[in-house]
Amino acid sequence: MSNPGYDVVGDIHGYADPLHRLLHKLDYAEIDGVFRHPERKMIFVGDFIDRGPQQQEVLRVARTMCEAGSASAVLGNHEFNAIGWATQRENGDFLRSHSPKNAHQHAEFLRQFEENSAAHRDAVSWFRSLPVWLDLPGLRVVHACWHEPSREILMSMLDERGCLTAAGIRESYRHGTDAHAAVEILLKGPEQHLPEGIHFFDKDGHKREEVRLRWWDQDAKTFRSAALSMDGREDELPDSPLPRDFRYTAKKPVFFGHYWLHGSPTMTAYNAACLDFSVARKGYLTAYRWSGETHLLKENLVSVPA
Repeated sequence: MSNPGYDVVGDIHGYADPLHRLLHKLDYAEIDGVFRHPERKMIFVGDFIDRGPQQQEVLRVARTMCEAGSASAVLGNHEFNAIGWATQRENGDFLRSHSPKNAHQHAEFLRQFEENSAAHRDAVSWFRSLPVWLDLPGLRVVHACWHEPSREILMSMLDERGCLTAAGIRESYRHGTDAHAAVEILLKGPEQHLPEGIHFFDKDGHKREEVRLRWWDQDAKTFRSAALSMDGREDELPDSPLPRDFRYTAKKPVFFGHYWLHGSPTMTAYNAACLDFSVARKGYLTAYRWSGETHLLKENLVSVPA
């Protein structure tokens, strides 16, 4: 029997209690230590780790589901960061700098998975086994942005499962390379430099002079209409066309996370659904229950409060 559908789940960030509640709400039952649905499969959009208090349990649930065939998952930027943090360059430095900023972001994961312990190495090894995207019959899943030119760049650096090879990971961490730019777009989303003199501070207090773009919005053609997370300052941006067009216009629906959307879960576009509604900021853990439709519907969103 062909799969009747997928339940695609947004960023979890170490919050296992909402994950358990969402699984039960979606009629997944734990059988011999693995959550399963009698007919459907789950897909996780990545960002299992960092921030939350129950990262070991989140990985146990997700990993056992993936290994048993009741779920699939793609690589999130936080898992990619964890790989880089733990992987040394030829000169002994780490691919991801152990700077105070990076250490702060990763501290809770390293507290729960003691650095260099067997559990830590095992978790990072699993992260390496996650594909960068899934392009399935009827739907697509990626962590932050579906972008064909970036996918093309990475194709030669993926193994048969769609995972970055060891050489691909190293190249993706080399600043200035096409691979680095491609991974940044796919796992962190496209950004555009703001006009001279304009900046803002993100949720972690870091000064930003680039702005993330609503690549899923087919009307987002200018700085003003495309800018995300400007906290009401969009009017300060010029209404001039963006230098590059990242908009998603394909008919095949794409599911993603990453963007810390606020408020009650709602649809971002009829063909592109963000499922990150900020569970780590007292928001919602959100899934989309997909059963073959090409036009996505709000009533198919299923969520639980953090």
